[in-house]
Amino acid sequence: MASGKIGVSTKDLFPIIKKFLYSDHDIFLREIVANAVDASQKLKVLAQRGEANANVEELVVRVSVNKDAGTLTVSDNGIGMTRDEVEKYINQIAFSGAEEFLEKHKDDAATIIGHFGLGFYSSFMVSDKVELLTKSYREGSQAVRWSCTGDPEYTLEDDTRAERGTDVIMHVTEEEKEFLDEQKIEALLQKYCKFLPIKIAFGKKKEWKDGKQVETSEDNIINNTEPAWTKKPADLNDEDYKKFYHELYPNQFEEPLFNIHLNVDYPFNLTGILYFPKIKNQIDVNRNKIQLYCNQVFVTDQVEGIVPDFLTLLHGVIDSPDIPLNVSRSYLQSDGNVKKISSHITKKVSDRLEDMFKKERTTLEEKWDDLKIFIQYGMLTDEKFAERAQKFLLFKNVDGKYFSIDEYKELIKANQTDKNDNLVVLYANDKEAQFTAIQSAQNKGYDVLLMDGQLETPLMNQLEQKLSDSKIRFTRVDSDVIDKLIEKENAAQLTLTTRQKGDLEEAVRSQLPKMDKINFTVSVEALGADDMPVVVTQNEWMRRMKEMSQLQGGAMSFYGEMPDSINIVVNGNHALTTKLVSDIEAKTKVQLDPVYADIDAKSARKGELNKAKEGKKDEEVPQAEKDEMETLNKDIDGLNAKKQEILKSFAGEEKLVGQLIDLALLSNNMLRGEALTNFIKRSIEMMK
Repeated sequence: MASGKIGVSTKDLFPIIKKFLYSDHDIFLREIVANAVDASQKLKVLAQRGEANANVEELVVRVSVNKDAGTLTVSDNGIGMTRDEVEKYINQIAFSGAEEFLEKHKDDAATIIGHFGLGFYSSFMVSDKVELLTKSYREGSQAVRWSCTGDPEYTLEDDTRAERGTDVIMHVTEEEKEFLDEQKIEALLQKYCKFLPIKIAFGKKKEWKDGKQVETSEDNIINNTEPAWTKKPADLNDEDYKKFYHELYPNQFEEPLFNIHLNVDYPFNLTGILYFPKIKNQIDVNRNKIQLYCNQVFVTDQVEGIVPDFLTLLHGVIDSPDIPLNVSRSYLQSDGNVKKISSHITKKVSDRLEDMFKKERTTLEEKWDDLKIFIQYGMLTDEKFAERAQKFLLFKNVDGKYFSIDEYKELIKANQTDKNDNLVVLYANDKEAQFTAIQSAQNKGYDVLLMDGQLETPLMNQLEQKLSDSKIRFTRVDSDVIDKLIEKENAAQLTLTTRQKGDLEEAVRSQLPKMDKINFTVSVEALGADDMPVVVTQNEWMRRMKEMSQLQGGAMSFYGEMPDSINIVVNGNHALTTKLVSDIEAKTKVQLDPVYADIDAKSARKGELNKAKEGKKDEEVPQAEKDEMETLNKDIDGLNAKKQEILKSFAGEEKLVGQLIDLALLSNNMLRGEALTNFIKRSIEMMK
């Protein structure tokens, strides 16, 4: 058996650092500035402990561009380094000074950022030469200058620098000259360093003077060292939270609905502020709104690993040193803490909403239309949140009143329980288009919810399963005639004969319009005499499947391709309908009576033949009887076709048939173009 040490060559390591260490090329600036902030924070800690004689009120990190020299410089007046420390922390890749400092001062150094010791070398991503000019805070320290061109060779020599601190001077390569553009650098500082705890100065502030911008003597500080999330909730008011929201999102002009302030120190450290923005019926596909920070250093705005999926719709900030990051601080790593933090955030959001429901009900109702998409999406995607949300989920009816699940069940149970003991929740998703159906339901004393959100259909499916013990069923108010939506024992009875019912259905069917991707069916039903003469309905189950296909696609897309199935329901008990039945009998009797008599006779003969072949095998039935049966079927088909032509001819001449159909279609916003024009002309003619 042999043993040894794996050799790692710095010559081979540099190209890897330059090309692959960081997922985003411009992160180098964040790393170098963060190192400078660390140096300043370390000096603060030492000064507080009495180990350094320094004025920490004047700590500032300066970033400067020199286009002529081709350099980008980051300077600080922090702790600085001795020659030995440069040898230890710079010449040994991945030997983190921050890590060692944290261990030594772990009780009061929680704000130190660095952990890996690789950040300094990110400077070589854009530089063909890097110089480090530094002087330690220690009394009698000698300043030194370190220089390297991106290979294992470096120089280290004494320097004349008088003040403590460090300058990192990056000689930008020809290929990376964009990092000598002031606007580019300021944009990067705004992105990565906007809330660092030490002042970051980039040049001087400018003002208009004599028609042009001129520099002032005041430093251009690009960051807020004490952002709102670092403060205690008790020290902030509503205006403070709104101000910070617009600081995070300068181009967001609408005010947030409300916020949740996170402030946890056990079993993990987590601070932050989450805002509920206004979202109507479209889920914002650009979810990169929550910003993740580690000790006020921007890490990423892709927080799917920490924040539950439904809460990625929120805006705001999360800051935690306990969230595990990869070596480049760019991506989250799988860890038990991540799951705990995710669960905690979900709980905090749930608690806040439940608290609003209990203590600020009016405010919750006022914000509900904007807020409900978060709640519904959360219930559909997060099992634990769905359980909690049943306590504060609100329904709004067509009259604008709000109810919790339990409140609504109590409201409707007496009147909207059908004969099978199902609690039927009626709803509309378009108050105007479904006005007629809503009115019919309200005339019966029923309540109708307004469920017009993007996620209402899958939410209803979920609630029907979750509340199965209550036998609750959601039904759109226009999915059937009102008496069938909530069937009662004492349902209305149809007074028409079988022939009258069939002729009426055929007359109406013959005048139905041809519409693309719509299949019409006709039925005559027993409705109240005061209900509409003709009603348009759409099957609840089929319509839900089509709506779900639009959300889910995949296997569900099959339903989306199917035509809509629209049922034209004729009220057999309405006065206009009974008049139409009388007119059919009066004007078609002479033609139809012999047809019906012939159909009856041939149907009777078919019955005799069917009875005669009972118990016989097919080969035992005489061929003559088979031939006669085939002839009878053809004759009956012909007679039915003749009957249909007679009723179609009558209906075509009888304007009332088309008028009743068009009125029903018009009430459902289905009458357009030429059909609408013809309806108007016919209406005028009928009024003459």
